[in-house]
Amino acid sequence: MRNPATPIPTPTSTMPTTANAAPTTAKSTPTRASTTSTRSSTVPTRASRPATPGSTRHLGRAAAAPLAAAALAVAGLPLAAAAEAEPSERKSHAGAGCLWAGTTHPQDSTVVAGGTTFRCGTQSGAPYWFAGAATDRPSTVPTPGATASPVGQFSAGARQPGTSYTDYCVGNQLIPGTDDVYQVVRLPGDIMLWEAAHPISQWDFDGPRPAPTWRTASLCIDGVLT
Repeated sequence: MRNPATPIPTPTSTMPTTANAAPTTAKSTPTRASTTSTRSSTVPTRASRPATPGSTRHLGRAAAAPLAAAALAVAGLPLAAAAEAEPSERKSHAGAGCLWAGTTHPQDSTVVAGGTTFRCGTQSGAPYWFAGAATDRPSTVPTPGATASPVGQFSAGARQPGTSYTDYCVGNQLIPGTDDVYQVVRLPGDIMLWEAAHPISQWDFDGPRPAPTWRTASLCIDGVLT
């Protein structure tokens, strides 16, 4: 038998109501939505993927080609003409003949001067006379001597007996140009000049010799010919 003083609980105090359950369902829904959004954010898009090194080089070459073509177009040169300009220029120099006393001799031709044979060839892309064997044949080309600048008259390698034009000084001493045989040399910048090659005794004259120098040692001052 129950104690009359003990209260009897009512059925409605232990059962959850519909109003209390509804908020619980509402709270779980945003949690699922946030999980979905987190997963979608971890997937990289195509735009965010870094380019491979190969594709970068390919793009660089493709971009450089129009720039090179534009530069040649501005210069007024077609692509084919620009590519062939340098080889054509070399070919023209290599095929040029050799000058001897103002006359052009074709490549691989041979002349005789001063008891020596000279063959026309090419050195460093320019015509050049290569000295060959000694011979007792008479000269087949003029031998006027080194009377003036060789430019436009003799190609590099050609030799001529010295004249007063090639006089020079050593200290206060005059060295007559007629003492030596001179050879044409080419310096950087296409500068052509005569340079002493060997004593005049090694030149076989089959014509008149150059006139003796008219200069004297008084014209030499500290190694300078005045």
